Amino acid sequence: MLELIVFVCGAVVMVLEMTGSRILAPFLGTSIVVWTSLIGVILGSLSAGYWWGGRLADRNPSHRTLAGIILVAGFCIAGIALSKSFVLDFVQYRAGSVHLAAVLGTVVLFAPSSVLLGMVSPYAVRLKMRALEESGRTVGNLYAISTVGSIVGTFLAGFFLIGFFGSTNIIIILSVVLAITSLLAYAGDRMVKISALSLFVLLLLGSQSYSAYLAGLDFHDIDTQYNRILVYNTISMRTGKPMRVMVTGPEGTQSGMFLDDHTELALRYTQFYPLAAHFNPRMGKVLMLGGGGYSFPKFALRFYPRMEMDVVELDPGVTAVARRLFALRDDPRLRIHHEDARIFLNRASGSYDVILCDTFNSHYSIPFHLSTVETVRRLFDLLADDGVVLVNTLSAIEGDRGRFLRAEVATIKAVFPRVFLFPVDSSTPPERWQNVMIVALKSPGVPRLTSVDPAIAELLRHRWTGPVKEDLPILTDDYAPVDRYVTSFP
Repeated sequence: MLELIVFVCGAVVMVLEMTGSRILAPFLGTSIVVWTSLIGVILGSLSAGYWWGGRLADRNPSHRTLAGIILVAGFCIAGIALSKSFVLDFVQYRAGSVHLAAVLGTVVLFAPSSVLLGMVSPYAVRLKMRALEESGRTVGNLYAISTVGSIVGTFLAGFFLIGFFGSTNIIIILSVVLAITSLLAYAGDRMVKISALSLFVLLLLGSQSYSAYLAGLDFHDIDTQYNRILVYNTISMRTGKPMRVMVTGPEGTQSGMFLDDHTELALRYTQFYPLAAHFNPRMGKVLMLGGGGYSFPKFALRFYPRMEMDVVELDPGVTAVARRLFALRDDPRLRIHHEDARIFLNRASGSYDVILCDTFNSHYSIPFHLSTVETVRRLFDLLADDGVVLVNTLSAIEGDRGRFLRAEVATIKAVFPRVFLFPVDSSTPPERWQNVMIVALKSPGVPRLTSVDPAIAELLRHRWTGPVKEDLPILTDDYAPVDRYVTSFP
């Protein structure tokens, strides 16, 4: 029975760690900083648990105490489901940097249960120990079984649980599993039975109440193979109109749709994509990297009847959400490819009149492999001679918060002869981050920077005419420190 217990607890640790990344993502992103904090804090907590569990086992080894440790770990994991939004919302805005926020959030949410789960293996070893001559074999066997459980938990979370259950539901499942495991450790104690049953009933009622509450708010919390997606209705601060938004990361909204007109461009930065038709009026064949709520594809299919579009979206779950909640409909002129954008670019052939890049839509979760000069060269090669690339970024232009933008501009300028910046909010100071549209032209000719169309003319007036500091090297596949550029560390 002890072998089964350490196996289950080993699996729970890894499922908790994998699920933790989804819990942190909407508030802190999925950058290397967040993963480093999550892995480091959980490893440190396990180490503390090994030490504490060993000392406790030597003092008074009993199956009842082991059952209590496991049951309290279950209560701590249940506490994550109740407190995660409050804790992460607090540290996101109060910590001052993503490094500190990631560490604090991980410590508060995951350290208590990880310490307790770390206590299980050394405590089980002490209970299993019968003779000094067999101590090495006993320790080796139980720790091997615990490690196998961790491996199973890793694959179970990555291949199955996260793709089919929400992160809150997974937390509840883990709590119930630990409650049952505590009964396996010591079912003879009445208090253990009552506590385990109470935990199960509370989680069941809490889960049903939480689901009913979210349904009443028309709030959708969806886990896919690659993302945790939040969808809810709100009011546009710019127009006052009711809208539905999609959030997959911190610091902003990734997609939006007005409820009274599903094809109108609701988010301000998406209204800059029509600049592509100004710089290349032909715009017959378009490639868009990043689908999200498919805001611009829906708009383009309506207003550019001769256009054909390929959209590359990594996550099929995002497309499914767009179909269900953002009015995405099938169209023979729209082809959707579910794969990594870099892999698509590496394999693609032919030429496009316009390429739109909307993959840098979270300040803390930038896919570095799409920012490099090797990627920019592929974009250049896939364009027609008069082709244009538009890249949406979230960044400042000047100061420390503008380092990623300046590095990306330097990288694009190393390949394209003409590069322009269009800050979405021209009144925002250049040292503050915002959406900035980078426009790169394949043709070396001087483009028209005026228009008789009032809407396009208004967008062109946003062109940045100040200098862009050339203080950073170009980004390459070998060296692209985008996580460092977008955080507060120099």
